[in-house]
Amino acid sequence: MTAAKRALVIGGGVAGPVAAMALRKAGIEATVYEAYPSVADGIGVTLTLAPNGVEAMRLVGADDAVRSIGLPMNRTVVSDGYGVRIGEFPHVSVQPTTLGVWRDELSRVLHERAEAQGVRIEYGKRLVDAKETADGVVAHFEDGTTATGDVLVGCDGVRSRVRTLIDPNAPRPTVMPLLNFGAAADYAVPDADPDSMYFVFGKKAFFGYWVQPDGRTAWFANVPDKRPMTFAKANEISASQWLRELRATFADDVPARQVVEHTSPEALVAIGSIESMPSLPHWYRGRMVLVGDAVHAPSPSSGQGASMATESAVQVARCLRDFEDLPSAFAAYEKLRRERVEKIILRGKRTTNSKTVGPFAKTMMRIMMPLALKTFLNPEKTLGPEQRYRIDWDAPVTSEVQVPVRA
Repeated sequence: MTAAKRALVIGGGVAGPVAAMALRKAGIEATVYEAYPSVADGIGVTLTLAPNGVEAMRLVGADDAVRSIGLPMNRTVVSDGYGVRIGEFPHVSVQPTTLGVWRDELSRVLHERAEAQGVRIEYGKRLVDAKETADGVVAHFEDGTTATGDVLVGCDGVRSRVRTLIDPNAPRPTVMPLLNFGAAADYAVPDADPDSMYFVFGKKAFFGYWVQPDGRTAWFANVPDKRPMTFAKANEISASQWLRELRATFADDVPARQVVEHTSPEALVAIGSIESMPSLPHWYRGRMVLVGDAVHAPSPSSGQGASMATESAVQVARCLRDFEDLPSAFAAYEKLRRERVEKIILRGKRTTNSKTVGPFAKTMMRIMMPLALKTFLNPEKTLGPEQRYRIDWDAPVTSEVQVPVRA
């Protein structure tokens, strides 16, 4: 009882290959169409995969592959630019644990797992248009080729082309006044625990890092800047120039100064402005549906972007498996996902806003943080419900949502 037999999955980041594996598990043939000419090696920086995301990977047989490239994270330490710890807390007591990964490595292993399961991935296929017919949908690519399926799944990220095809008036991503950078430095921060994440509220900007088993330090920086800047625009500026600016920004911060000083221009990735998606009125139309960052991209500060994409990829496959028609399947999928993802987007925005506070607020943070982490910011209370979420693959979706099955 499936609503589709063949799926065209647009986008080969995180959501795309996971969706294809989940669809195949649901009995639906799926092909991934990736705009880049190869797997996205070197694109992006570090990210965290939360316990709920690792668990969702298990449902498509990718959890072992993800663990093979991930660094388990059991604690977060918060400090100021002087190197003074202002708070630390254990992560939510749940298995599997949070993993720190590199985005390009995550893409690579997901592509490998998908292909090993029989998913076909076609590269150099940038979607330009999609037309519905009486019994299918035809995708048109920039290279002049086409592909036909029963359903088109848009996993093409925060600047989704599928989103504009579903709704030309869809809200655009919200641009936050922070630039995002990341790299690996040839330097190991002294006394840093290998299973801990470190967040530094510096004098001018926010800095996060963890030490890798190879002795390097993986890091990211969020630098206040009101200029909206895309990835392409950020990369019009040379990495050497960005490093000069970052070294000036963190000149008085410990250990950010030392980490940035040991970072080469070749290692630096300038991502541009932090973006998140506002609430979208339309998640689907006809034979097209949105999954992952294309529909619910949270700020990276949420720590849930890849995990939310993975969950949604699995859930859309379950809904297509359990409903006989696309409108019912898509309505069930949206009902399963909207409230959860929008709560996480809101939390991510609040966390991001805390990275732009001034000197007085940072002083108050140093005073209040220890008490807050024991009370209203206790991770078990704030993050526990998010990270303990589990999808029951075998349960029929019709038992979870009240969406009528149409004849």
